[in-house]
Amino acid sequence: MKIVFIEPGAPGFHVFSGIRLPRLGLPLLSALAHERGHEASVFCEDLAPLDETVVEDADIVGISATTSTAPRAYLLADRFMSQGKFVVLGGPHPTFRPDEALEHGHAVVRGEGEETFVELLDALETDRSFATIKGLSYRRSARESVVHNPGRPCHASLDDLPAPDLTSIRGFARMRVTPIMTSRGCPHNCRFCSVTRMFGRRYRTRSVEKVLDDLARLKPRFVFFYDDNFAADVERVRELCRGIVARGLSFLWSAQVRLDLSRHPDVLALMKEAGCTLVHIGIESIDTASLDALGKKQRIADPMRALAAFKEHGIDVHGMFIFGTDADTVDSLRETAAFSRKAPLFTVQYLAMTPLPGTPLFDELERGGRLLTSDWSQYDGHHVVHRPARMTPLELQREIIAATVRFYSSWRVLARALTFRWMHAYYLMSGHRKMKRWLKSNRDLVARVARGSSRAAAPLSR
Repeated sequence: MKIVFIEPGAPGFHVFSGIRLPRLGLPLLSALAHERGHEASVFCEDLAPLDETVVEDADIVGISATTSTAPRAYLLADRFMSQGKFVVLGGPHPTFRPDEALEHGHAVVRGEGEETFVELLDALETDRSFATIKGLSYRRSARESVVHNPGRPCHASLDDLPAPDLTSIRGFARMRVTPIMTSRGCPHNCRFCSVTRMFGRRYRTRSVEKVLDDLARLKPRFVFFYDDNFAADVERVRELCRGIVARGLSFLWSAQVRLDLSRHPDVLALMKEAGCTLVHIGIESIDTASLDALGKKQRIADPMRALAAFKEHGIDVHGMFIFGTDADTVDSLRETAAFSRKAPLFTVQYLAMTPLPGTPLFDELERGGRLLTSDWSQYDGHHVVHRPARMTPLELQREIIAATVRFYSSWRVLARALTFRWMHAYYLMSGHRKMKRWLKSNRDLVARVARGSSRAAAPLSR
């Protein structure tokens, strides 16, 4: 069979628009399809436009959606359903809203989809029933009710899975950064994050040797480790970094870690030796009550000193902050923004607290009638979509914009240039330009938030 996988493009311009990085679920399904003799290709619309002439010959169209890309995913699904294609949806959003997704497709693969998708392919090829396929939701026919088969346990071992087939991605040559995932799951359980419901709290890893083999085969220039918590197992980070050095693998890389990794200076030194140039850290807030509201069990007595530890080892930090918890006030947000400008941070992002389906936060705010819109394209972290407890939605949106404008101000760019910190000046200038472009593309944002603040959103159907 011929399969076309699609990762829909993001809705509009956003802070990561300059980084064209596909998620790895579809390239992994593509590798599994190839192993079974099927023809498969992947379109990531942020990398290359969808070629619908390729879809014309497909037997199956698989579309993976996050919450903000769900409207685009549904539009494509409707189009290809009308052309007689078998359409299957997956990814975080369809996983947590399968009934909604099945209004646009024949089937939904929930959660970790590798085994489920392979069994679905076998059933389609042999014209067998879907009834025994765990993790699958589907309609028996257009007139019949939805069937949700029992869930499927997460993979016990990631070594049983092949490496994602990145070469099957159209526009692969345009990728300046090679995405690699070495683990799934997270031992923490932050209220705003859907990772634990999607991948579980048990931290599962791909063996260090297999990761090193993948890196040796791909010969990347720059790697982003896609792990939600790259350093959840500190000893494993030591082993991986030592392996990179021992094999003589030469590339630069970045990863997502927690602030408490600063307590292990030997690991930071090993990471730098192995090529780490940048880490992404979810600092979220400097306010204890705000961290508690997020379920962020992170207590660092001196966050400024913790961040300095990364800088001392030559590793830059991209700081990520969340604005809009029930503990936040305008004053506390301004204090956090002021901290970020004084801290040794290379770049930052200030995102609105976004209640994504699949999170405890979404369930709570939906029950309380505090969601402002059912337009999923707005659930991208840049738009306020809920009613905060201690300020208006309009105040929250303005504080996010103001904090970003101040961090990426032309004055800060000039200050870095005058002290010959050219790389930092370049990235601050890039952020400055992106913010101006985002503001231009969202000219009516303040008016929309004000309108949304004055009325309750329509109930969100399951």
